[in-house]
Amino acid sequence: MADAVTEAAAKLQLSEPAGENVTKLQLDEETGEIVSKGELKKRLAKRAKKAMKEKNKDDKVAGTPSDLLKAQASATAKKPKEKAEDTPMDPDAMFKQGFLNDVYNERPVNPVTTRFPPEPNGFLHIGHAKAIAVNFGFAKYHGGNCYLRFDDTNPEAEEEIYFTAIEEMVCWLGFSPYKITYSSDNFQKLYDTAEKLINLGKAYVCHCGDDEIKLQRGGEKGSQPRFRCTHADRTVEENLAEFRGMRDGKYKPREAFLRMKQDITDGNPQMWDLAAYRVLDKPHHRTGSDWRIYPTYDFTHCLCDSFEGITHSLCTTEFFLSRVSYEWLNKQVVEYQPMQREYGRLSMTGTVLSKRKLKELVDKKFVRGWDDPRLYTLIAVKRRGVPPGAILEFVNELGVTTSNSLIQISRFEQTIRRYLERTVPRLMMVLDPVPVVIEDADEFDGTSLTVPFSPRNPAMGEHTIKFTKTVYIDRSDFREVDSKDYFRLAPGKTVGLLQAPFPIKATSFTTDEATGKVTEIRAVFDRETKKPKTYIQWVAAEGAGSRKCEVRIYNPLFLSENPASAEGGYLNDINPESEIVYPNAMIESGFDEVKRRAPWPEAAGEDGLGKGGPESVRFQAMRVAYFALDSDSTDDKIILNRIVSLKEDKEKN
Repeated sequence: MADAVTEAAAKLQLSEPAGENVTKLQLDEETGEIVSKGELKKRLAKRAKKAMKEKNKDDKVAGTPSDLLKAQASATAKKPKEKAEDTPMDPDAMFKQGFLNDVYNERPVNPVTTRFPPEPNGFLHIGHAKAIAVNFGFAKYHGGNCYLRFDDTNPEAEEEIYFTAIEEMVCWLGFSPYKITYSSDNFQKLYDTAEKLINLGKAYVCHCGDDEIKLQRGGEKGSQPRFRCTHADRTVEENLAEFRGMRDGKYKPREAFLRMKQDITDGNPQMWDLAAYRVLDKPHHRTGSDWRIYPTYDFTHCLCDSFEGITHSLCTTEFFLSRVSYEWLNKQVVEYQPMQREYGRLSMTGTVLSKRKLKELVDKKFVRGWDDPRLYTLIAVKRRGVPPGAILEFVNELGVTTSNSLIQISRFEQTIRRYLERTVPRLMMVLDPVPVVIEDADEFDGTSLTVPFSPRNPAMGEHTIKFTKTVYIDRSDFREVDSKDYFRLAPGKTVGLLQAPFPIKATSFTTDEATGKVTEIRAVFDRETKKPKTYIQWVAAEGAGSRKCEVRIYNPLFLSENPASAEGGYLNDINPESEIVYPNAMIESGFDEVKRRAPWPEAAGEDGLGKGGPESVRFQAMRVAYFALDSDSTDDKIILNRIVSLKEDKEKN
C-alpha cells in the first residue's frame, strides 16, 4: 500500500516536464475550457470547416474569385498577427517617429525640458495618462527633465487631496519629476510682470460685465463688428493705480479685472483682450490671504514655461488657438521663448470623464467613490488592478498625432489583457463553489502538488498546493442532465481535474429542497480514461490552505457607448449589472505566495518587492478572468476585483 501511495504521489508532481496530461492541455479560447491537445485540434478544424462553408455561401451571392483569395490571405495572416501581439512593441516608438519626433527635430535642443501642469481641482483620469506619458516620456527619451507643475491659481477649486493624488499617479506610472513646482511660487514675479505689461501700454483694468464683453467680441455668433473696451483708453498711470487698487482690496470679485491689450481685429478669439488677473475673495492654500488677485491660465502658463526654461511645451489640441496668445505675451515681457506644440487628446467611449459628472455619480452613490473600479479616473483604474505598464503600453500603441483619439473601452481592455497574459501568474479559483467528494481518493488526500505559476514562463517559478478528497468546482461546471454539446461534469460523465492524477466521474448529487440548487456532488476516479475531452479547475478544501474570498465582477458602468446622449441623461444609462458580487468564492493556497511576492508584474511605478499597493497582487484565475486584490481587503477577508475578462465578449460568467 505504501508503494502505491508513493507511486501516486510521484504522478502528482506537476512541474512542467512531468505528466503527459499536463503538457498537452490547451485553452479553448472560444469556450474558455481547458481541453486536451487532440480535442482542441478537432474543435478548431470543425470551426474552420464551418466558417469556410459560411464564407462560400456569401461568395456565391456577392463574391468573386478575387474576393475569395483576399479572404484566404486574411485568414492566413491571423495567426502571425496573434503571435506578434505577444511581443510588446518598442516602448519608445512614439518618440522615434511621427509627431513627437517632428517636434523634437523642429527644436533639437539639449537638454530637453518639459512640464506636466495639471490644475489641482480634481482627480486625474485616463486621458491625463497620455499627457503624463508624453511629457515625462519625451524628456526622458531625449535625456532631459520634466517638471510637475501645479497650476494652482484658482483657490476656489483647489484642495490638498488633489495635489497628493496627482503626485501619486505620476509616480505610479513610473515617472519621477525633476522638480515639483507651483504656479503660486511665482505670484510676486507674475504680478511684477503684469505691471511691466501695463507700463508697455499692453494691459488695462476693465470694469465691464459679461454682456458688455460679449458685445465687444462680436455679439451672438459674431453678429456685429468687434470693438475694444473704452477702459483701454486709460493712461498707463491710471491703469497702474487701478491694478494696485485691485491688489489692495478696492474691488470685489467681478468688479474689476486686468485685460491684455492684444488685437481685437484678429480672427483668433485668443487675441481678443483676454483677462490676465481677477479678484477672488478666497484664501490660497499656500499663500493664505497674502493675495486678493490671482492670475489667469492664459497669463500664467506661458510665463511659467519661460521662467522654468521649458524647451517644448506639449499640450492637447484644445490649446492650439492659444498658441498665438502664448507667444504674443512671452514676446512682450520675457527674453526666453518656449515652443508650444499640440497633440490630440485621449478620450474613451462608454464612460464619462468630466469632473462635474463624476462628482454627481459619487455624490448620488451610484459608485463607491472617486476610486470606484467602474470609473476611469486614474485612482479607480489603479484600484481595479490595471498595471501602470499596461497603460503606458496602450498610449504607445495608439501613438501621438494631432488628431484626438476616441477609443472604445474594449480596445483599452485588449491591451491590458495582452499585457497580463504575459506578466501575471495563474491560479485556480471558483466563483460559485460546489463540493465534490471523490469517494476513492483517500490515498491522495493531503498529497502535495508542485504547480508552475505559468506554463509559458518558467521564470515565474512554482508553488505547492494540496490535493484533498473533497474539492470544490464551479457550479457552472456541473449539469444535472447531460447533453452532447456539454463537455464538463454531469452524472455518469468523465472530466479531468487540472493537475490531478486521474479524471473523475460523477456518480450522484444532492440538491437543496428549497432552492433546487446542487449542494454536493459524489464522484470516483475514472482510472481507465487517460485523456478526457475537458479539464476543469478546482480548489482544495479550506483545511488545505484554500481561502474563501469575495469577488467583484465589474462590467461597464453605462449601457451605451455615449452615455451623455442617452434619453434622460447619463444617469439614466447606468448599467444595473455593472457590479456582480460573488460572496463565497474560493481560491487556492497559491494566492498567499502571489501576495507575498507582489507586485506582479514589477514595472513602471511598481518596480520592487513591496512597492505596490494591494492592487499589485494580480493573477489570472484560470478559465475565469484576471483579478487583483482590492483595498477593502483585510487579513481576515480577501476581496478581489476583476481587471478584465480572459477574452473579449467570451466571458464565461
